[in-house]
Amino acid sequence: MEKQKKSYNLVIGIAALIAIILVIAIIGYFVSKPKPLVIQGEAEASEYRVSGKVPGRIEELYVKEGQRVQKGDTIAFIDSPEVRAKLIQANAVKNAATAQSDKARHGARSEQIQGAYQLWQQAIVQEDVMRKSLDRVERLYEQKVIPAQKYDETKAKYDAAVAQTKAAKSQYDMAVNGARREDKAAAQALVEQASGAVQEVESYLGELYLTSPASGIISATYPKVGELVGQGSPVASVIDTDDIWFTFNVREDYLHGMTEGDKVTVVIPALDGKEISATVNYIAVRESYATWKATKETGLYDAKTFEVRAVPDAPVDKIRPGMSAIIKQK
Repeated sequence: MEKQKKSYNLVIGIAALIAIILVIAIIGYFVSKPKPLVIQGEAEASEYRVSGKVPGRIEELYVKEGQRVQKGDTIAFIDSPEVRAKLIQANAVKNAATAQSDKARHGARSEQIQGAYQLWQQAIVQEDVMRKSLDRVERLYEQKVIPAQKYDETKAKYDAAVAQTKAAKSQYDMAVNGARREDKAAAQALVEQASGAVQEVESYLGELYLTSPASGIISATYPKVGELVGQGSPVASVIDTDDIWFTFNVREDYLHGMTEGDKVTVVIPALDGKEISATVNYIAVRESYATWKATKETGLYDAKTFEVRAVPDAPVDKIRPGMSAIIKQK
């Protein structure tokens, strides 16, 4: 009887030991079971910085941070007295060039034309008188009445009268025809140059009102009203919420054949775990300093990090840049 009792206790002990071993094995299995890989990234969006070409003082700021704006909405107004002064100067230069061009195109005034005509007529009369004098002196010279010197003097006076008539006629034609074609072209070129200067300054005036380059949300405003801003200095930043994508840093041994065009499901914890269908559209290795820790500890190789981007297949309401994004494992 005592022997049977010992055998029974031995069986119970062995069964208990086996049970303990099984429990430990089960616990060890669940404890050592590898956790599912979590690939976490964040939402990003296109950001535009609104800046002007003209330095000046912020006169008005029409937006606040967090405000939604549409493309073309006025963000700020920059006051620049220097630009307005340059416009006055450019207009003055243009007016002067236009006056010179009109003068070259229209020619001399009527009084100047009339005066040149009178001088021409006077020269014609003088030439006629000298021609008659030359005719008389020439007959007397042929008759040997006067010496050759007298004839030569009269002939020289006649030639001078003819030249004077031609010169007077030339002055009259110049007064009637105005400036030469080259002078007119040069004057017109000065007008075009001045007009270009005016247009340039007017374009700067248009840059005094800064507008939003895209629809979105004002993420930041930098200067305050009354502060000076330089050329190209940012005044505000606009985030285009319609151009959202997700970016992930994935070690190359975790890509698992992920390629452009693949569909992934992205979970957004900030939106109560909302699942979003997205398409991978960009995969590229990150810079060398982004290399992850070496895997040679396990006898493998140094793994590099790749940037993976995925674009939502449909617009996502209420999503904002910076929200965490997790790729749901299949």
